[in-house]
Amino acid sequence: MKKFKKVSGSMAGWLLMVLLTALPAWAQEQAFTLRQAIDYALQNRVSLKVLRNQEQIDKAKVGEIRAAGLPQINAGVDINHNYIPQKSKVDFGATGVGGELNDFTITRDQINGNGDIVLKPTYTIPEGMSGPQILTFQQPWSGSAVVSGSQLLFDGSYLIGLKAAATYTELSRKNTQQGEIEVAEQVSKAYYGVLVASEQIQLLDQNLTRLDTLLRQTSIMNQNGFVEKLDVDRLRVSLNNLKIDRDKAQRLLELSEQLLKFQMGLPQEHSIVLADQLNESALANTESKINTNGFTYANRIEYSILETQRELALLNQRNVKAGYMPKLILSGTYGYNSNEQSFSSLAKIRATESAGINRTWFDFGAVGVGLQIPIFDGLRKSYQVQQSRIELENVRLGFEQLQQSIDLQLRQSDATVANTLSVLRAQRQNLELAEEIARVSRIKYQEGVGSNLEVITAETDLRAAQTNYYSALYDALIAQVEADRATGALLVK
Repeated sequence: MKKFKKVSGSMAGWLLMVLLTALPAWAQEQAFTLRQAIDYALQNRVSLKVLRNQEQIDKAKVGEIRAAGLPQINAGVDINHNYIPQKSKVDFGATGVGGELNDFTITRDQINGNGDIVLKPTYTIPEGMSGPQILTFQQPWSGSAVVSGSQLLFDGSYLIGLKAAATYTELSRKNTQQGEIEVAEQVSKAYYGVLVASEQIQLLDQNLTRLDTLLRQTSIMNQNGFVEKLDVDRLRVSLNNLKIDRDKAQRLLELSEQLLKFQMGLPQEHSIVLADQLNESALANTESKINTNGFTYANRIEYSILETQRELALLNQRNVKAGYMPKLILSGTYGYNSNEQSFSSLAKIRATESAGINRTWFDFGAVGVGLQIPIFDGLRKSYQVQQSRIELENVRLGFEQLQQSIDLQLRQSDATVANTLSVLRAQRQNLELAEEIARVSRIKYQEGVGSNLEVITAETDLRAAQTNYYSALYDALIAQVEADRATGALLVK
């Protein structure tokens, strides 16, 4: 019994080890560089999945358009019970038929004569058959089985539609690419936001540690009578304010991480770690990198999309004009039909000629070519051509507006980059000065030649300088992202 318990305990320990080993596969934190975060978002962002699904839908629509030019084949079987047969009114007397044929009489004079003997049939209409008669030519049961097919031989609109279909697919692909660029921009900004928030947390922790140490030292000095209690209270107030700032920063960090996970398409319950560090190395080649003279508008996806829209507008105009051209269609039909007194006779399929009078199903077939020539459509196509001309003019105006917008974005981003870098340099100098002033103030206070108020003021100025520096660094990084977006270099595959 003890041996069994020992084995069971071993098995439980082995299972626990397996579970603990497998747990990190889904529970461990994931570390992402900025590039990895963007790549993850490109694969998992829901909005991009929707765009890619739409791209597949558009490809299927192209196949739908192409299918119109392929053979169209249909088959059908109909069985009808004509419980009230169709009837027609027929006057056999008016046609000279339907009565009894009278006997022919040939006289001897006609036989002995030299001329031709002409026999003219005459009829006697029996009583009751004179005048119109109501008849039916339909049996109670009828059926048909038909296979029909058609093939488009020529249609100018169809040929242009094939070209437009390929262009439409290209437009769908570019829309997806535009969505990817927007996601890359959003992820980059959110990523830098988390880096700044994390760095601020670290700085606040360092300040808390330093200020807490100073508070304990001051408390000891107060107990020994070297400083006043007022100095201790001031440091304690400063420490409490710093803790409040630390709590705010922690909540801001959590919100920033949640935003980043949303932009990446990462579930909120997953933990995330950023592998990149916040520093100025990423800004080394940012200053004055925009050259508006050598910039090509085609680098912007918006411009490329507008080019595709212009091509579609031209094809649409050609498609409308092609509606004036004739259409040529080849068609064919083959099938069987039947007309019987009862369903049992209809169900007895005898379709060969050898069945003779007992044959129940009879085949038929036809092949033809149809030519449709448009003559007058109430000026519908003329109005459509007018609309297409206006659409092309709107596309041309769209190019003009987009170029003006891009020019403005380039100059704004260039100015923003220059301004943020200038502010960053100034804030870096301020931070270095604040650090030095705080260091000297602490030394002077510990040596007894400085005041407690001077230390608190220096620490407060240092925290403000740290906040301003990282805010300026964040602004410079965001300005770089927007500059890359303006030049079309944000997401180059």
